[in-house]
Amino acid sequence: MAIDTRDDILERDETTNLIASNKVEGTAVYNRSGEKLGTVSHFMVGKRNGRVEYAVMSFGGLFGMGANHHPLPWDVLDYDTDKGGYVVDLDKERLEGAPSFARDQEPTWDRDYGTRIYGYYGLNY
Repeated sequence: MAIDTRDDILERDETTNLIASNKVEGTAVYNRSGEKLGTVSHFMVGKRNGRVEYAVMSFGGLFGMGANHHPLPWDVLDYDTDKGGYVVDLDKERLEGAPSFARDQEPTWDRDYGTRIYGYYGLNY
């Protein structure tokens, strides 16, 4: 029986262009100033096209309690290897006005909601 080494784990969970979903969840999200905004709670994948549409970021609260969830279009996230997390062009004030939902109130993930989210970030849905 072989013992996993760090290199073996990286080969299975991450390549230059791909990353396993379990490695994305819990990843920090920063703004361009380096301020941590939250962490990726989960992401939403299109059933038909297989494309990641949103990274749902947990933001606010204390120790995860009372945090809101902010769906961010995947295209607004840039991975920064130096930070080991994603970077977005947002500050906390702009994020506070963004479409969000409480942990226990999952939204209806329909076209209207997608248009609202993408529009808030200046993207076409």
